[in-house]
Amino acid sequence: MRMCSIASGSSGNCIYVGSDDTHLLVDAGISKKRIEAGLEKLEIKGDELDGILVTHEHSDHIQGLGVFSRKYGVPIYATPGTIEGIKSSSSLGKLPDGILHPITVDEKFTLGDITVDPFAISHDANEPSGYRMECGGKAAAVATDLGIYNDYIVKKLENLDAVLLEANHDVHMLEVGGYPYHLKRRILGDRGHLSNELSGRLLCDILHDNLKHIVLGHLSKENNYAKLAYETVKLEVTLGDNPYKGEELNMQVANRDSVSEILMF
Repeated sequence: MRMCSIASGSSGNCIYVGSDDTHLLVDAGISKKRIEAGLEKLEIKGDELDGILVTHEHSDHIQGLGVFSRKYGVPIYATPGTIEGIKSSSSLGKLPDGILHPITVDEKFTLGDITVDPFAISHDANEPSGYRMECGGKAAAVATDLGIYNDYIVKKLENLDAVLLEANHDVHMLEVGGYPYHLKRRILGDRGHLSNELSGRLLCDILHDNLKHIVLGHLSKENNYAKLAYETVKLEVTLGDNPYKGEELNMQVANRDSVSEILMF
């Protein structure tokens, strides 16, 4: 399997996960042109994609969906609530008929040789979901926009080979920053975003010897920066109740505006 962040951040998200024969995107929250440029680095054409898995209907996850789907006709998979959110988005324009396919959290489905396991997440959207993908005994997951995590999320993220995990904000930067009070409360709330510290604690719960690739993603442009997220998560792992040390991890931070390293596993 392969995983690659084409873009990940508060301004736009698009993650590639695939095998030799099956190619998927998780979200299309950047322009068609940027998606195409990212796929070109992976040596994949838009019409070779087997599906787009949408986590939720916020614009930083769907803004490129309309233009991209009208050009390539790639099937879109999302929960019924997310599909309603997509349909009600005035900025996307009309999507091709029959392109939206409803899925149900905790009900696995297959695209090519990849088994997709959607799981519910806590975020202020209609019916948001994360995605676990398995192929040939390997597994990867994309877990962002998590207001909180619990035993259910930990179980969904067990025994992965690769994970893209949210490290959205530094709590102190957010609290003293210029965001209005209501927005700060939203981000810090149970249906908001995962802080660097909570990201590190969640990682402690899912670490095992075969988790070879960790990507921190969905960083806030205003309330975080890559070095801080990386060092905070690393420290949480070192201090956590687990046998691992932060400096031992193969961990990177996804780029906001450019394609990250292609991970092979």
